[in-house]
Amino acid sequence: MAHVTIEYIILVPLLILQIFLLPFAASVIMNSWVDSRRTLVLQETASHLGSTIQQIYLSLNYTAIPVANVTNKLDVPPFIEGYAYTGIATVTEPASGSKVLELTLMFKDVKLSATATVTLGENVEWRDSTFMSNSTNACLQAVKYSNETIQLSFGS
Repeated sequence: MAHVTIEYIILVPLLILQIFLLPFAASVIMNSWVDSRRTLVLQETASHLGSTIQQIYLSLNYTAIPVANVTNKLDVPPFIEGYAYTGIATVTEPASGSKVLELTLMFKDVKLSATATVTLGENVEWRDSTFMSNSTNACLQAVKYSNETIQLSFGS
């Protein structure tokens, strides 16, 4: 009889601990997995958007195209797992002479972000603008001027 009581004293708290610990551990692991998946999709979208910006720049950078005004409807999803996201871009000029565009996408309601970098030529300018994924008019605008300068921005 004493052995049964000792077993209950030892095993019952362990069973109760497992009732609370197992769901908590599963929740933490699932939240981590979901955040990783969302970040991966956001990074993929940022890379696609950066590639689109670079392709438009390279297309307009030919001397055979004197002046142009291009609007590109972006082929990115308006929502990722039900969340809208925003994007901002900044241009820096390293010592090499070419300019580097850094594109950052962020979810609106979740604290996750992803960054993509794109190398462009020295004749590019970025006009401050914000990309809104859920905008029905989200696009990329590019203007090539007669002095060979190419101005890029997000349109809405």
